[in-house]
Amino acid sequence: MTTQPIGQGMAPDFLLEIENLTVSFDGFKAVNDLSLYVDKNEIRVIIGPNGAGKTTVLDLICGRTKATSGSIRFKGQELTRLSENKIVLAGVGRKFQTPSIYDDLTVFENLEISYPRGRTVFGALTFRRDAQVIERIEEIAEMIFLSDRLHERGEFLSHGQKQWLEIGMLLIQDPELLMLDEPVAGMSVTERVKTAELLNRIIKDRSVLVIEHDMKFVEDIAHRVTVLHQGKVLSEGSMERVQNDPKVIEVYLGH
Repeated sequence: MTTQPIGQGMAPDFLLEIENLTVSFDGFKAVNDLSLYVDKNEIRVIIGPNGAGKTTVLDLICGRTKATSGSIRFKGQELTRLSENKIVLAGVGRKFQTPSIYDDLTVFENLEISYPRGRTVFGALTFRRDAQVIERIEEIAEMIFLSDRLHERGEFLSHGQKQWLEIGMLLIQDPELLMLDEPVAGMSVTERVKTAELLNRIIKDRSVLVIEHDMKFVEDIAHRVTVLHQGKVLSEGSMERVQNDPKVIEVYLGH
């Protein structure tokens, strides 16, 4: 996989291109002149010590935080000028650390409420639970290991199952870039293995950008790993390459 920036005027080879991205909070640069390129159908994992700027990068991509300078292009479209909802409509989905599902709704209803047609005012008014909707919900439920829990309320799911449901609520919107912040935190070993299986399955149609601390899980999923330190890229490449990078050992893995 190439990670070199493309030249001006060329068709975008990358799904996501971040160039010279900086954000300052009261003079502190949480992200500092960062450049990062994500291929289509790639699982990219961002690791680094606390305070390295990992979550801030996701906040910048999804429009929750506005960049001080630099560029974020998704399929060639500049995201830094778009609102959060326009970025979602462009095809970027974001899952936060804590699962935010509707506990009082069933798995089926959680997925149904996230179905794209119901997301606009007009869509919600004209939304019908037709065969196409039901088929898509059942397809996603099988993908996230919840087929047998479709009619169970969210509150009765395990922590790991809630995480899968929230991933499903994003998948049903069919984003081309799915961003996950510590998706296996608090999961059992079995759930972590199944989550790796899930992510490896869904990248046939999209790329996944993951922030994670669990190194075994990173090994199981990452095509490439980017190590951040003080808002900059410290090292990048295969898991094996970054694990053996003296700079990484010094600032991160050695602690």
